[in-house]
Amino acid sequence: MLNIGDFSKLTHVSVRMLRYYDEHDLLKPDHIDKQSGYRMYSAKQLPELQKIVLLRDLNFSVADIKKLLKNWNDDFLIEQLNNKIFETEQNIRAEKERINRIRSTINDIHKDQIDIHYNVIIKSIPRYNIVSLRKKIPDYSYEGALWYELTNFINREHLDIERRSYNNIAIYHDEGHVDADADVEVAFIVKKLSKNIDHFVFRELESVEQMACMMVYGSYDKLSAAYQSFIYWLDEHSQYKMKGLSRQVTIIGKSDISDPNDYLTEIQIPVQIVQNNTNLF
Repeated sequence: MLNIGDFSKLTHVSVRMLRYYDEHDLLKPDHIDKQSGYRMYSAKQLPELQKIVLLRDLNFSVADIKKLLKNWNDDFLIEQLNNKIFETEQNIRAEKERINRIRSTINDIHKDQIDIHYNVIIKSIPRYNIVSLRKKIPDYSYEGALWYELTNFINREHLDIERRSYNNIAIYHDEGHVDADADVEVAFIVKKLSKNIDHFVFRELESVEQMACMMVYGSYDKLSAAYQSFIYWLDEHSQYKMKGLSRQVTIIGKSDISDPNDYLTEIQIPVQIVQNNTNLF
């Protein structure tokens, strides 16, 4: 039997981490000397420690490691590892998007474009017949998965959708911006309504008499700055206030062109004229 120091040297696991595993009930000492209080470890604990180190290096949490150790079988382990692959891929995608935003910010600094204001026009939007998919997604970056699912449904059902550049509408149903569980609906305009199938809904998208619209050229990273620019527009046009659900219409996107710098998106925010400014408070 080895004391904690010797066990640490031979396993290349620090004393600090061995104590941490003990405190979190992952790997308790095989024996604690009653007189000295020394933690003692044995060779039979080595396989368990190797599992813990492996799972820790794969970025599993303490709670997940406990669950895996209690259910150490091939099927459960493979399922959890596949889940970890998916989670890691999502994290990588999020970090890549963060890098792109950093680079975009650097470019904007060079071009003095951080405070750029977008042109806003007011126009009416007609009523449309749409087929849509509405779900809560982990965050807004998952919107592409909804479009993929809706497109597959349209192709599978051989639906006759309108062939126009504006036929790509995202509707945001949350009252404000949310960091998680975003309520998003994606839709295509169809020539006629049909029967709902599962989560795919055929419905009438209401017309909007006064829609404040902004054209955003470039990658989707620029959308945030465009929304912020709208704050300045509202400040300068106090006769308007926001009313209703905002939309985004992809005019030129990933399916049309490979370079994100050539994307074209229209942000649509419904507004109404304020009869009395005191109504805002």
